[in-house]
Amino acid sequence: MTEHPEQPRRPLHYTEDDVQREVSELESKSATAARIFDLRRIIGGLFVVYGVIVTITGITDSQAAIDKAEGVNINLWTGIGMLLLGIFFLAWLKLRPTPPPLPPEGLTEEKGAE
Repeated sequence: MTEHPEQPRRPLHYTEDDVQREVSELESKSATAARIFDLRRIIGGLFVVYGVIVTITGITDSQAAIDKAEGVNINLWTGIGMLLLGIFFLAWLKLRPTPPPLPPEGLTEEKGAE
């Protein structure tokens, strides 16, 4: 027989305080995950990274590449546009952060009754 290391025992029943504590912990983790994976952060970051790459490509383009685009340095202008869009998304995220979730109505009523 193989011996298993001692696992912490879980209580056979939970009190309301245990349930409320666990719910509040899960809500705080959920709010943190929502802020981390905010689409504005992802889209803004990707546009800034790709904008830098395309802008550098536009700066280093040869005259032949510019002539191929009928005299317009398309990589430079597209890169600058992507940079501006990425900065816009990141500024939007900074100026209007994701609001924290409101506490459930049941918890606020119960605490007020105590």
